Amino acid sequence: MIRKAEQKDLHEVEAIYHEVLAYEAANVSYTNWQKGLYPTKADAKKAFTEGTLFVGEDETGRLYGCIILNHLQPKEYANISWRIFAEGNEVLVIHTLCIRPDCSGKGYGRAFVAFSEEYARKLKCKTIRLDTYEGNLPAIELYSYLGYQLVGTCLFHFQNVIWETLVCMDKDLKI
Repeated sequence: MIRKAEQKDLHEVEAIYHEVLAYEAANVSYTNWQKGLYPTKADAKKAFTEGTLFVGEDETGRLYGCIILNHLQPKEYANISWRIFAEGNEVLVIHTLCIRPDCSGKGYGRAFVAFSEEYARKLKCKTIRLDTYEGNLPAIELYSYLGYQLVGTCLFHFQNVIWETLVCMDKDLKI
């Protein structure tokens, strides 16, 4: 089940962030996220306060992942030739989709994307936009498989600390 996060979930969301970052530090970094920089409990708390943090909960009540869904487009999005003309609340943006490493491969990422699309349609959005680190091949493959199209790459100033190239994708919700 995917639902809006509750205050009690914030500690567990932070644990998910830490597990993803620890897994990537020990194996391979697909996200290029930085421990202590992003994502953090403060990011989760801000999204919770704004009502944009969602969590996935399995049948035992354990959280397996989280996502932030809002209309906030990074300033770099202005440099992308998006396929669908849409502005403001017509666009839902996927941010910080995280699945616990020990829960990967169970379809939870697909479930979050399907939830995002249903949520966007309820909000009467025309499109979903997202970006991911150019090295995040699993995410790029997942989104492509689910009908998202590559619209370009752009240099982003990640958290105003490091420069990185991100792949930008979108999906027309009217199809």
